[in-house]
Amino acid sequence: MKLLTGNDLKSGLVTWWTGKDWSINIEDAVDVGEEGEAILAAEQEAQRVNSAYIIDGDEDAGTPRPGHIKDRVRALGPTVRPDLTLKPNDASAIDKVV
Repeated sequence: MKLLTGNDLKSGLVTWWTGKDWSINIEDAVDVGEEGEAILAAEQEAQRVNSAYIIDGDEDAGTPRPGHIKDRVRALGPTVRPDLTLKPNDASAIDKVV
């Protein structure tokens, strides 16, 4: 199984090719098979996603699953809590790192 993934150009969210469009849900991903390179070229030209690439995948109980751990992590979302990240415009943030 081959999956096409990238990042949404506007939001930066991880996206997956659905056969017609892009989705942020890995469950919507489809096997691009031998058509992956052609889809990738067309989508790069359309500039709807950033850094799109083809990955190996598996099917787990009917749901697509990235084959490599890096892409499995990407499929699950951020690995840090948003409330723990520094806010550059927050003047009090400096107190949290000093």
